[in-house]
Amino acid sequence: MVLLIVAGALIAVSAVRAITGAQDVTSAGQVAGALTMAVPIGLAGLGGLWAERAGVVNIGLEGMMILGTFFGAWAGWQTSPWVGVAAGMAGGALGGLIHAFVTITIGVDHIVSGVAINILALGATQYLAKLFFADKPAGSPKQSPPIGDISTVSLPGLSDWLDKLAAHHWFLVSDVAGILGGLTTDVSLLTLLAVALLIATFFILWKTPFGLRLRSCGENPTAAESLGVNVYRYKYIAVIISGALAGLGGVFISMVPSHIYNEGQTGGRGYIGLAAMIFGNWRPGGLAMGAGLFGYTDSLQLRNGGPSVHALLLLLAVLLVLMAAWRAYKRQWIAASVSAFFAVALFVWYAMTDTVPIEFVGATPYVATLLVLSLASQRLRMPKADGAIYRRGQGK
Repeated sequence: MVLLIVAGALIAVSAVRAITGAQDVTSAGQVAGALTMAVPIGLAGLGGLWAERAGVVNIGLEGMMILGTFFGAWAGWQTSPWVGVAAGMAGGALGGLIHAFVTITIGVDHIVSGVAINILALGATQYLAKLFFADKPAGSPKQSPPIGDISTVSLPGLSDWLDKLAAHHWFLVSDVAGILGGLTTDVSLLTLLAVALLIATFFILWKTPFGLRLRSCGENPTAAESLGVNVYRYKYIAVIISGALAGLGGVFISMVPSHIYNEGQTGGRGYIGLAAMIFGNWRPGGLAMGAGLFGYTDSLQLRNGGPSVHALLLLLAVLLVLMAAWRAYKRQWIAASVSAFFAVALFVWYAMTDTVPIEFVGATPYVATLLVLSLASQRLRMPKADGAIYRRGQGK
C-alpha cells in the first residue's frame, strides 16, 4: 500500500510538472530544501509520538524546540557544534521533565501545562538571549553569533549523474532523478541522525518488551499497573525523551539551515510536528510521510514562491477529485460532495490565474496542514488513555 501511494504521488507530481512547466516542483534543490524543512517537523512529531504513546499529550513541543534552539546555539557557539547538539537535547529534555512533573505527578491538565511550557520557554529564551548575546560581536538581543557547521555527506559520483538525468526533463525518469539527487547530495549528519532515531523508535516501541509496556501505559494504564508496570516511570521516560527529540529539532533549525540562533525561528514547527504525528496515526512511518509533505510545501513557498505554489493548486485539485471518488465509492456522500466542491474551486482558481497572492504563498504550509488533517481524520485512532490524568491504584 505504501509503495502504491508513493508511486501514485510520483506520477501525479510528474504530470503536474509536465503540464504546468514548473520544473522546480521535482528539482534536486526543491527536494533538498524539503528534507531540510521536514527534519525538525519530523523530530517534533517523533517527540509527540513518544509522549502520547505513553498517554501524555505534549502541546509543549514548540516550547521544547525553542529551548533546543537557544541552548544548542549557546553551547555550539561557546564550544563545538556537537556539544551544542547535546546541550539542545538537554534543554528540550528539561522542558519535558517539567511537563512530566506537572502533568504526571501534580495532575495538571496536559493542554494547560503544554501551553504554559510554550509561554515560559519563549520568555526564558528571550531573557537569556539578551543576557548572553547582546554585547557579543555579531550578536544582538535577538540573535546569537555564528555557530560552527555540522558536516554533510554525499554519495560520490551519483550526484552529478542524477543532475544530468534530471536536466533532460523526461517524464517520471527525470523527476525520480531530481528527487534522489536531493536526498543524496550534501545531506547533514543531523539528518542522518534523525532518520536513525525514526527507525530506532519503531523498533523500540513496537519490537521490544520495553516498548510494549510503554504503549500499554497509553492504552490502559490501570491494566498495565495490575501487571506490575511502573506507569509513572514509563510516562516520565517517554515525556523526557519527547522533550529531547523536540530539542534536537530545535538544534537542527539553528545549526543546519541558518548556523545562527534567531528569536522566533521555530515558526510554529512544533505544532506542525504534532499535526504530522496525528496525520501519521501515531505511527513512525505515517509521521515521516506527514513531515515530508509539510516540509515539501514549506520549501516550495520559500524557494520558488508563486509559480510552484500555483502549480500545486492543480495537484491539490486532482487529489481532491480522487478523494471525492473514493468517498462516493464508500457512500460517504457529504465528504464526497465537500471534496468535489473544493476540487472544482481549485480547478477554477488555477485556470483563471497565473499566480497566487503572496499572502497565500506564505500560508501554504499551514493550509496544507489543515487540508491533510481534515482528509485523514476518518481513519485516526489515538491511544485510548491519551491525555487522561492517571493516579496509581485508581482502578482498584
